Amino acid sequence: MYFLYPAFLFAMLSLAIPVIVHLFNFRKYKKVYFSNVQFLKEVKEQQASHRNLKERLILAARLLALAFLVLAFARPYIPGRQKMNAGKQQVISVFVDNSYSMQNLSREGSLLDEAKSKAKEIATAYGINDRYQLLTHDFEGKHQRLLNRDEFNDAVDAIKISPQSRTLKEVISRQESLLETEPSSLKSIFIISDFQKNKNEKPVKADSDISVNLVQLKAGNLPNVAVDSAWLLSAVHQPGQSEKLVIKLHNYAAERAEKIPLKVLINGTQKAIGSFSIDARSAQEDTLSFSGLQAGWQKGEIQLQDNPVTFDNRFYFSFNVNRQMPVLLIDGGTPNPYLKAVFGSDNFFAVRRVADGGVDYAALNSYPVVFISDVKAIATGLAQQLKTYVARGGSLVVFPAADADLVNYRSFLQSLNAGFPEKLVTRDVRVSEINRQTQIFKNVFESFPPNPDLPVVKKYYQLGKGTGAAENLMSLATAEPFWASYQNGKSKVYVVSVPLNEDFSNLPRHALFVPVLFRIALLSGHEQPLFYTLGADEPLEIAPVHTTEKQLLKLTRDSLSIIPDVRQQEGGTTLYISDQLRETGIYALKKQDSTLAMLAFNDNRAESDMSYFTPADLQKLLPDAKPLLTAGNGRLKSVIAESNFGTQLWKLCIILALIFLLAEILLIRFYKPENQATTQAG
Repeated sequence: MYFLYPAFLFAMLSLAIPVIVHLFNFRKYKKVYFSNVQFLKEVKEQQASHRNLKERLILAARLLALAFLVLAFARPYIPGRQKMNAGKQQVISVFVDNSYSMQNLSREGSLLDEAKSKAKEIATAYGINDRYQLLTHDFEGKHQRLLNRDEFNDAVDAIKISPQSRTLKEVISRQESLLETEPSSLKSIFIISDFQKNKNEKPVKADSDISVNLVQLKAGNLPNVAVDSAWLLSAVHQPGQSEKLVIKLHNYAAERAEKIPLKVLINGTQKAIGSFSIDARSAQEDTLSFSGLQAGWQKGEIQLQDNPVTFDNRFYFSFNVNRQMPVLLIDGGTPNPYLKAVFGSDNFFAVRRVADGGVDYAALNSYPVVFISDVKAIATGLAQQLKTYVARGGSLVVFPAADADLVNYRSFLQSLNAGFPEKLVTRDVRVSEINRQTQIFKNVFESFPPNPDLPVVKKYYQLGKGTGAAENLMSLATAEPFWASYQNGKSKVYVVSVPLNEDFSNLPRHALFVPVLFRIALLSGHEQPLFYTLGADEPLEIAPVHTTEKQLLKLTRDSLSIIPDVRQQEGGTTLYISDQLRETGIYALKKQDSTLAMLAFNDNRAESDMSYFTPADLQKLLPDAKPLLTAGNGRLKSVIAESNFGTQLWKLCIILALIFLLAEILLIRFYKPENQATTQAG
């Protein structure tokens, strides 16, 4: 047996006080004279014998009561696995899971409320001088400091549900980073969570000097269906056109979900409805159509009815319906009639035509796509500006001139990592293949004939290989590229092997000419993501925006306003919001009073899977952790105390001290040896 505070054992010297009192009985006796004491002698002897027994019993009760009281203050214990920890200051890191799954109910209310209660209970199991770290999924700066017990309890009360979701490895690494700053203290880690099977968890090796404890909260395996993702089939959206929205639904339950109602709202107006059945533990994609949109930013919302898990029943998205698309045509001084006819036939395209010597470089970035045709040589200044334009995300389509300066074109296109015209080949050949797997031709043909009528070529420029990722849109029968695209960062450069001249081919009048140009134009420019995920810490990339110190960008929603960190990069503007956003929904990106974009944010759907790790699973993930603590293991305080200090005996000492005090009272009150002696004498 060991003592937590052995110095209190010096109080055992106080046991001498009852003994001294017993040995020196200061009671004064009064003499009584009797005429005949013959019959009193035996009674007196009997009374003395009983009185001595009573006094010894009372003395023993007093000594034992006092001894056990002293032992209680010395805190005796039977040592456990950490007997060397007794009396030393400890640093305890407590992680409280505050992810969305902790909104589920248990016997004590929500799992988060139960987790808060367990955290406070852990704190009471340690000494008043010990220090605590409180950590949640938020990983805030204030979590990287040590608190006393009162501060810790206040911090626990302030915990709220968060969209963040960290892995077990990230949590333990964060806890260890603070505990390592206290080398002279004893260190312990507690992780209070429901331990969902929703993350790519891998076995974690904790520091051998740190005690790791897992506290699992129990919640039922609830059925749940959620919208995992959504996307629109059209890259560019025009007023009044039909839109097709693909929705990916996921059933996380072990049973088939039947007829889950779903509806799509655009700007608060219902546009489509549906009812879907999904097999157990599977995902499926469904398509809903809607139309009648006006120009401008559209705020979309997908709603489904699925109880009892409701935090993932809404999915937000946003996109822009363009009133017009600007297109820039650059030529050698004479307008190309074919390009003018193609884009002049559709009012959606706002076409501007300029000669190669009159390009407004400042306005170049306002065009998603630029077409160059009939330019003999690209001037150095224009070549440099076009290179910058492509680097910033613009798309470039190059039709070489009939009398092109091949050396000039080679220098220009090589700087863009694209193929270039090497030499003129005079040969009658036909386009033999269309790459229908490219984005340009995807969903263009309802059916494709076995022997299609493809462009015929009389002469062409043989294209040299570019350094960028190449993709042939059309190929000649000679296996050479006829129309190719080259990846340059986030943009593409399209190079055609023939000029827009009927002396070279019939491409300008072919049926494929118009749809290919339209598709290139519609797929060009900066494509805003349909939605972002809260807690992913991903940068938000938007179209280039020029800002000054007085013209800050803001994300606003209702009364909430956030100023993100803005960084200008080639090809666009990047926003960093860190952990400033905590609520899902659609936010307006504003520059002063003008709205630049609408950005949609959704929860992390990893929390939607309501299945949990078993104790055996957790043992594999954390082999060095102590046996799992659950609600069924009794009060955490007693379990932790026994684990840290062994079996505590101070409560038993208090009980025994009270028992012996009671015994003393009973002896004094009810044990009357005088009455017994008188009865015997009679």
